[in-house]
Amino acid sequence: MKHDFDLVVDRRHTQCKKWDTYGEDVIPMWIADTDFQCPEPVLDAIRKRAGHGIYGYPVISKDYEEAVSGWQQRRFGWHVDPAWVEYTPAVVPAIVYAMRAFTHPGDRIIVQMPAYHPFHQVIPHNGRLIAPNPLIENPDGSWSVDWKNFEELAADPRTTMFLLCNPQNPTGKCFTKEELLHFAALCEKHHLFVVSDEIHSDIVYKGTRHIPFGSVSDWAAGHCIVCVNPSKTFNIAGFRTGAAIIPDADNHGLFYNELENVKAFGRNIFGTLAVRTAYNECGYYADQLVEYLEKNLSFTRRFLEQEIPEIKLGPVQGTYLLWLDCRAFRMDHLALMDFFLNEAKVALNDGYTFGAEGDGFMRLNIACPRSQLEEALKRMAQAAAKWRERQ
Repeated sequence: MKHDFDLVVDRRHTQCKKWDTYGEDVIPMWIADTDFQCPEPVLDAIRKRAGHGIYGYPVISKDYEEAVSGWQQRRFGWHVDPAWVEYTPAVVPAIVYAMRAFTHPGDRIIVQMPAYHPFHQVIPHNGRLIAPNPLIENPDGSWSVDWKNFEELAADPRTTMFLLCNPQNPTGKCFTKEELLHFAALCEKHHLFVVSDEIHSDIVYKGTRHIPFGSVSDWAAGHCIVCVNPSKTFNIAGFRTGAAIIPDADNHGLFYNELENVKAFGRNIFGTLAVRTAYNECGYYADQLVEYLEKNLSFTRRFLEQEIPEIKLGPVQGTYLLWLDCRAFRMDHLALMDFFLNEAKVALNDGYTFGAEGDGFMRLNIACPRSQLEEALKRMAQAAAKWRERQ
């Protein structure tokens, strides 16, 4: 089956956060959902179920767990027992339940900076403290781990958890097996539990391979939760349905207790159907999506080099979110937001919301039809040309 990723779908006035937040003269290239229609098997399954006309409480079957397990085996070579899989209402809630299950108020949680902005909120909102481990920016724009700082943070007895994001949002870094093993060794040495957010794991480019944290060693499997969600891949984020993979039975029980405490175990009938269908029938779509995104990435890189040399883009290993270095414009983050939103009429994510390390950066979402990407970049180039004239 061939999917048409060039198809333009009008999303305005559909209660769409991406498109209905800004005015109609703005192209939204910010929040992390795609502008691609869902795979046809998902649409067909939802239409058929909706046609039944009754949407009562569902039974809990093992089909959902088996779909998650099968995807991990086929895509990443990780044998996941379906018994390890737990339904969750998206990834961020799963992270919160894990924090409540495996840490205490006042504990410190290592987070690599710049970091996905909800991490900055949910950790302090639940009485825990962020222990920032800034990634090291290399001359070519790639990112490396500051291992010395990481171990100093891990050695603090108040530090009890490492929240890993792999592929990393917003830098697009994918951690190698050697890096993951090093994380595991340090966390074992200093008794840290690991929560690995792997929501972008399907979107990895040529020359890079995603490796689930729970697959790297027996210790890692016994001391982690891997959070997954096909929402980024298949554009089904609105169903608010994800999964936690928890190989250790005792850890699984502790995690499930937190689901029970807030009655978060009830399943969404359309969400679970969409996830099952996507994982079981839509591997073709994921393959074609990555191929299309790689072309969007190449186009964007060439365009920036030729038309907006002030914006630098380092190596991108994964995700459809590009971490744009805009420091050559010499603007603070508020001025940068104003520049792109009100002069270019393109909505990007403010890099500063990912931490102070993101000051001078903007995040661009390239998961859209090529025609939309071209128009957004053209607007950005026109705004940059006017900026040059003012210098």
